Amino acid sequence: MTPVGIDAVEIWTGKLQLNLPETFAPAKDEDPDKYRKGIGLEHSSFPDLYEDIVTMGANAAKRLMERRGLTPEDIGRIDVATESAFDNSKPVSTYIAGCLEQYFEADFRHANKGERKFACVAGTQSIDDAYNWIRAGRNRGRAALVIATDTALYARGDPGEATQGAGAVAMLVDENPDLVEISTEQGYGSMDETDFLKPNQQFPSVDGKRSMQVYLSRMREAVEDFESVAWDMHPDDFAYIPFHTPFPGMVRKAALLGYRHMSRDTEIEDELAGEIGRQPRRDEYTSWDGYEEAIRDYMDDLKGTDQYRAWYDKAIEPTLGISRHVGNWYTGSVHIARIAALKYAAANDRDLAGEKLLVGSYGSGAQAEIHAETVQEGWREEIAGLNVDAQLDARYDLSFEEYETVHDSHNYDKGSVDVEEFTSPDDEFVFTGWGRMNERKYEYVE
Repeated sequence: MTPVGIDAVEIWTGKLQLNLPETFAPAKDEDPDKYRKGIGLEHSSFPDLYEDIVTMGANAAKRLMERRGLTPEDIGRIDVATESAFDNSKPVSTYIAGCLEQYFEADFRHANKGERKFACVAGTQSIDDAYNWIRAGRNRGRAALVIATDTALYARGDPGEATQGAGAVAMLVDENPDLVEISTEQGYGSMDETDFLKPNQQFPSVDGKRSMQVYLSRMREAVEDFESVAWDMHPDDFAYIPFHTPFPGMVRKAALLGYRHMSRDTEIEDELAGEIGRQPRRDEYTSWDGYEEAIRDYMDDLKGTDQYRAWYDKAIEPTLGISRHVGNWYTGSVHIARIAALKYAAANDRDLAGEKLLVGSYGSGAQAEIHAETVQEGWREEIAGLNVDAQLDARYDLSFEEYETVHDSHNYDKGSVDVEEFTSPDDEFVFTGWGRMNERKYEYVE
């Protein structure tokens, strides 16, 4: 069977950044370590005044297509995943296609276009759609362009304010991919939840404690479902495990849960038994509450062991290198984690070809998906073509007062905010205003 997966990737980050420990924390009269060590973030990224989800997505896609020598005729579908859409009818993919048509002077008239929404898991769902489209033989030899683009803003003063971020990830899904082959097997955990939602509003309503519980519960279910159709996983099966990363502190909890599950009934549990005992089993307890308390105690002990910390540093920590400096990109966050892991491997001259990743995606509302990916021979060359570090270094560093103004400028309820752009566009698409039907207008700036 011909392998199908991600052939190429690109990132476009918002051009502004807010330093959380040094700028945000003092303005809030809080300990900088709350951000640096607690939630695990150094910076948030924001769009400049001429940027939005369309420009970021189109700029990432343009760079990917140019780098790979692609034209619109090579693309059979454009899927955009976002939870920051500004139109209830016209999909963001049509705006992005319109931008790209300006630059390439060719059209996507015969490409299928759509928009996916299921909170942060929609980016992975769009990859699934493209994968299935190719597997069904409906692609006519063409590839799919999947774009995850979001501006993750919270209301001022909301506990989630520090996790904000903005950016886009463009991914080319095709046969015989250069980056990763996606497994046929998938696992799901899904349930009707109200942990995070935006009922006809721009800023989310969030039950933070509940959201963490739901995230972990759905991830556990997805892992169990994946194992039912794939194999009983072991911590050593995967080079890296990219998780949905709203902030690194949340990943720490998911990683511990995953390690406990995968190490159960293995030599790892046997080796740890003398130090922290064996994992509690349900049939050993007369009440569910007693069992859960025992599990919590075991996990508290587990996270302090040398075995766990060594595994975390090897399989999880490298996935967080980009997220720490950009914040939450909603639909793009798990795809940033994949790229960060591969960048880390390349920087450390690790030969990953043939090794596996376990990708854990999640969207509030709520659904988790687990699938495996096999790294391909061309991964190093593809990752070498990215300019992520240069983009991050070039961002404008906001003062807290400037951050307040930028937040207001992207707040739909504030209307027009009289503020100058902080950076100058260069070789990119920009937002220029509104048309006669209140549609957003864009143009390419050299």
